[in-house]
Amino acid sequence: MIIHKHISVFSFHLKVSIMSILMLFFSSAISSGQKTKEDAPPLKDRLFYGGSFSLQLGSVTNIEVAPVIGLWVLPKIAVAAGPSYRFYKDLAGKTDIFGGRSYVQLVIFRDIDKFIPLGIHTSIFLHCEDEMLSLDSEFWRNVIFRPKRFMINTVLAGAGISQQIGSRAFFNIMVLWAFNDSENIYNNPEIRIGFVF
Repeated sequence: MIIHKHISVFSFHLKVSIMSILMLFFSSAISSGQKTKEDAPPLKDRLFYGGSFSLQLGSVTNIEVAPVIGLWVLPKIAVAAGPSYRFYKDLAGKTDIFGGRSYVQLVIFRDIDKFIPLGIHTSIFLHCEDEMLSLDSEFWRNVIFRPKRFMINTVLAGAGISQQIGSRAFFNIMVLWAFNDSENIYNNPEIRIGFVF
């Protein structure tokens, strides 16, 4: 019964993520008008790599590595996906959390300085993410049963800023909210710092 519930929840979140990506894609395509293939940059110029690394030490140790590979499908819409690994330790013990994430970003302002001339060349974007993680049953639910690990699916959404630091390199800061964090893994809001190149 629990397995069917998790599968149906995963299926629901997958459908919501796909529909969100499609809606963003089509609304942007309609608003930007018709484009020819000659106008689109080559695939290698639209691919990007990056990710985030987080480190928290103290009574709670939380170390996370999450690389991504992505594609600019339109000039203001990017999609990306990648694995994630987190080492988590608190007074109750320690555990490994692993899984993957996929996200879509919509750039609202490419360069703030064009609207407010302050000499700040920063972009503002919206971010929607679907993350699937594998957790240890004994650590998170204090029960020992088969299977030893269980999956959770969390949708995060928010906004961020992106500062260019090189010809293709960007420094990103995002503030995200987890909408269905059943195991209290995330801080609300979740602040992430990452790089893209």
